[in-house]
Amino acid sequence: MAHASQRPPAVAGMFYPADPHSLHAQVAGYLSSAMPAEIIHAPKAIIVPHAGYIYSGAIAASAYAELLQRRDLIRRVLVLCPTHRVAVQGMALPASQAFCTPLGVVPVDREAWLAIREMPGVIVDDRPHAQEHAIEVQLPFLQSTLDRFEILPIAVGLADADQVAAVIETLWGGPETLIVISSDLSHYQPYRQAQWRDKATVSQIRKLDPTLEGEQACGANAINGLLLTAQRHHLTPHLLDLRNSGDTAGDRDRVVGYAAIAFSEDHRDHH
Repeated sequence: MAHASQRPPAVAGMFYPADPHSLHAQVAGYLSSAMPAEIIHAPKAIIVPHAGYIYSGAIAASAYAELLQRRDLIRRVLVLCPTHRVAVQGMALPASQAFCTPLGVVPVDREAWLAIREMPGVIVDDRPHAQEHAIEVQLPFLQSTLDRFEILPIAVGLADADQVAAVIETLWGGPETLIVISSDLSHYQPYRQAQWRDKATVSQIRKLDPTLEGEQACGANAINGLLLTAQRHHLTPHLLDLRNSGDTAGDRDRVVGYAAIAFSEDHRDHH
């Protein structure tokens, strides 16, 4: 029985292998064969999908592969996800002090937790996190690409973009802080229609337009908050991969869209 202060894995053996050796090998395989569309030297934020690894692991890996060159630099990772099982008004922090995966224990950053605990829209509730896969599936990738790090898991429910942006802004930090937004794109469209819709969504993200709707991306509220802060900090989005389940492991009748997008502090325009 896991100690109450640690959140045990909820989807090991379903979304990804429960055996540590198989999991390590699978993630390492995705990372080594990742072919990002371009090399981003210091991504400040990434948007990555959160389906089962056979569906979206390869797409997520194209963003995580960009972290390997900074593995000893990144110490704190904010992970924002939508809520799939428990409705949340605002944003839920876990009470748990660590999240576990078959690869080990990832501590929750207590200092960051305390910094946003009293902010508007923020609640503390383990229930939205207990069965939620959208953060959990990111952790083995982080454990495989970073050395020592802590996370701040935030389950984003009905929160407006300004509230989300305020939380991200408070914890923006420097090069030691990475922001991960866990989101899939369109859901259950026929293959061609999904491609068309997801291209439009990505083009909106590339314009830093913070008005995404839920049917465009399940993590729309979290993405919109990131896009607001990305505007303020002059981040440049780079599309690393865009595919859907019809390209990876599913049929093409009803597909789910996946994108990997990295945001870099590109100051070339400001010289």
